[in-house]
Amino acid sequence: MDGPAPLTPTEIASLLRSSGGAIESEVRAASLDLLSWRPSPEAWCIKEVLGHVIEADRRGFSGRVRELLERDGRELAAWDQDEVERARHDRDRDARELLEEFRSVREPGLQILERLSAADLSRSGRHPKVGDLSIGDVINEWMHHDRNHLKQILSNSQTYVWPHMGAAQGFSGS
Repeated sequence: MDGPAPLTPTEIASLLRSSGGAIESEVRAASLDLLSWRPSPEAWCIKEVLGHVIEADRRGFSGRVRELLERDGRELAAWDQDEVERARHDRDRDARELLEEFRSVREPGLQILERLSAADLSRSGRHPKVGDLSIGDVINEWMHHDRNHLKQILSNSQTYVWPHMGAAQGFSGS
C-alpha cells in the first residue's frame, strides 16, 4: 500500500467529536480577554475562529454532505468566509452562546456522518473553486479543517502569554 488506509465515516466522526470537545474545553477555559484578543489586526480571535468552524460545519461540511445525499452531481456553492465572519460579529458575542450554536450544528452533522454508507462516499458535486468533490473528500477535509482551527485556537493562547513569560521564553526556542 502506498499510503495510509482511509478513515471510515465513523472514525472521522469520532475524531471530530474529539477535536470538537477540545475546542469547547479551550473556549470554556479561556478568559474573556483571551477569547476576544487577536494576535494581529488581520487574525481572528478565538471567538471568531469558533464562529468560522460553526459556519464551515453548516455550509461546507455537513451542509455539503446533505446536499450531495439529496442530489448527486449538483453544483456546490462557494462562500466567502471573511464576509460571513464580519456579518456574524462573533468577537462581540457571548462565548457560551457560540458554544451552544457549535453543539447545535456539530452533533446533527456527526449523526449524518455516522450513517454514511461506502456507496455514499463517492457521491459528488462540482465546486466552483476546486472542481469535483465527493462526500469522501468533504468528510476527510472536515477532519483536517477542524484540526487546523484547533491549532489556531491553541496558537492564539500561546501567543497571548508569550510576552508574559520573561526569561522562560528561552525554553521555547521560538
